[in-house]
Amino acid sequence: MLGTTLKLQPELDVEKMSVPLLLQDKVALVERYVAGFPDLQRRLLALMDSWCQPGFDIKDVARQYPQVASLSLEKLSPKVLSRQVLRLQEQFGMVPALCPHAATQQRLAALRHLCHKRFVEKSLSQENWADHVQGLVGHSPWLQEQLSQLLTSLGDPGTAARCALNLLLPEDQLPATVAAELSRLQLQGRAADADSRPNVKDMKDQHYQLPIPRENVYLLASREDLARHEGALLQPQQVVGVDLEWTPVFVAGGRPRPSLLQVAMEGRVFLFDILALTQPPAGQGAQAFSQLVAQLLSDPSITKLGYGMAGDLQKLGTSCPALAHVEKQVLGGMDLLLVHRQMRVAGMPTPGVDRASGLRGLSLLVQQVLGTTLDKTQQLSNWDRRPLCEEQLIYAAADAYCLLEVHQALCREPARFHLSGDLAGSQRPRHRERPGTQEPPGLREASASPRQVPVAVAEATIPRVPARTFRVVCDNMLQGLARSLRCLGVDAHVLGSSEDHRRAAEVARLEGRIILTSGQPYHTLRAQVGAGRCLLVDGSLKAQQQAKSVLRHFNVRVTHEDIFSRCQACNSDQYLKVSRDMMKQLMWLSSHQEGPWTSGDKATHSQERQEPGPAPEEAPGGSTHDRPCRWLQAADLCAEMPDMLANGTRLQLARVPAGVLRTPGLRHFYCCTRCGKVFWDGSHLGRVATHFRDVLESAPGPCEPSPAPSPAGSSF
Repeated sequence: MLGTTLKLQPELDVEKMSVPLLLQDKVALVERYVAGFPDLQRRLLALMDSWCQPGFDIKDVARQYPQVASLSLEKLSPKVLSRQVLRLQEQFGMVPALCPHAATQQRLAALRHLCHKRFVEKSLSQENWADHVQGLVGHSPWLQEQLSQLLTSLGDPGTAARCALNLLLPEDQLPATVAAELSRLQLQGRAADADSRPNVKDMKDQHYQLPIPRENVYLLASREDLARHEGALLQPQQVVGVDLEWTPVFVAGGRPRPSLLQVAMEGRVFLFDILALTQPPAGQGAQAFSQLVAQLLSDPSITKLGYGMAGDLQKLGTSCPALAHVEKQVLGGMDLLLVHRQMRVAGMPTPGVDRASGLRGLSLLVQQVLGTTLDKTQQLSNWDRRPLCEEQLIYAAADAYCLLEVHQALCREPARFHLSGDLAGSQRPRHRERPGTQEPPGLREASASPRQVPVAVAEATIPRVPARTFRVVCDNMLQGLARSLRCLGVDAHVLGSSEDHRRAAEVARLEGRIILTSGQPYHTLRAQVGAGRCLLVDGSLKAQQQAKSVLRHFNVRVTHEDIFSRCQACNSDQYLKVSRDMMKQLMWLSSHQEGPWTSGDKATHSQERQEPGPAPEEAPGGSTHDRPCRWLQAADLCAEMPDMLANGTRLQLARVPAGVLRTPGLRHFYCCTRCGKVFWDGSHLGRVATHFRDVLESAPGPCEPSPAPSPAGSSF
């Protein structure tokens, strides 16, 4: 560095001085060497850019300097080196034309990224992908060739040919298999993307769905629009979700310009068209927009939810000078990104995450909390183009509205996500953050105030619902939950295995039921039945845990008398009582059927049925059962078949073990009039009471008699 100290740089050959240092990955020394000498900086950029040209091999340069230990040549690959060149070009204040090869390498990296999004993650629509790719490739033969190779490696020849046809790629640049498929498509005259575009309708239910009507999404593009909705936007004590959309930039020197600001509140979403509102920059529309946004963000009574909110607001400040540094003025802000980090710190498991899909950020949080993923096909679309398409508007609204639903779920069950009851406190790191990673003061101070954080509604304020009047419809993935709820007296209808999830909404509306679902149709169903009528159940929990969660959520009152008041198999609450002697004869007749009953048989059995005998002794498990239902009568049985009720239901006598008839103290059985299932006293009641002890009201102890008898405690 003697030359630098003596300022001899203009007298020395910059290439001979720089190349050995670059081969040793000492770029910082080279930067200091050319500092203050614009001509040397231009020559250095030209040298490094020449190493980025297609087909260049850095090993050829390394062989010219055998005395240099070139241990870091991988850091001089075109991909890495092009980043260094473009960084220095911006740092030196040079024109981009000095670095054409680095810019081309950057475009190639962008092409690889877009192809991965389109063909691997499938998170980018064909239209948006083609729009970006066309701008990146342009008329560069080398980039066209690279794109052809990418398409061939990531998709089948048919997909590559359709994309090549859509992008007008030269046929001589395509591999033989792709070129042959392209010729076939041209002969058939088919549209380029007719088969490659995903079926949006079929994929609709696979992602988070906006749970509000489309007419409740408002696009604000003028001063008059702002004035019309100002009252709703600045309503005190509300919670809003805030998000920002911008067109991605893939070329050197570009800066993303915010295009759309979304503000979601309960039942509505407002989309601020930033491009329209800020033109002209000093116009009345721009002033009204800046004042309204500043007032919204600085109102401490309004809780603002975001994910990486500080970064979004910094971008907003770059395009709206009046909102510069607005991220430092936020009061009442809650950044769910910081909450999400604490969920990870606590070691929260991530059930259902498809690691191969690479979920991250807000999409990962939505999957973990709501059980579904965000549809990101419009994320990289052209947000500067006007008018915005319908898909972009729905995507933008959903991106902001999901923040409200995530926040509600976290407030309702913080322990489930390994968070403290003070959700605002979850934003504060549990360990010392690295310098420069703290959130802006405005967000940090606002989150420290517990008054800013709405909490879940206290259970005591929700009306108690008796178990026998609580009615639900479960999707076919929650059959275990339905059986557990029926066990506690809840009327639980289950969809058949062949029934579509839309059937749940029909049943809920017709019969006044609550929908319980564990699948992705949650948002679609919720939009059809209204708020509070659909619950997303955690599919990773066991059935009994799910049942407890549902009962607590809806504040359902379960008493000891409710246990087994419904048949777990068919949901009926109608039983017939059968004496042990009668059951013994029915089982014998069922296994020795030779003809119809005689009138004498009927009389004998009728007499036995009408004489219930003494009260049953205590059953195993410490409880007695005496379901208040009528005794089996002769008219209830089919004359030709003694094991069939007159309504056509066949009693499931074969499933009753013969040894049960010899159980001491067992005097009667119960049979379900709908499915014929047979129940009897046993230890099952005690086990159920123990399992659900924490949700039972005034449940008796394990050795206390039941204050009000209930149906049988064991079943087969």
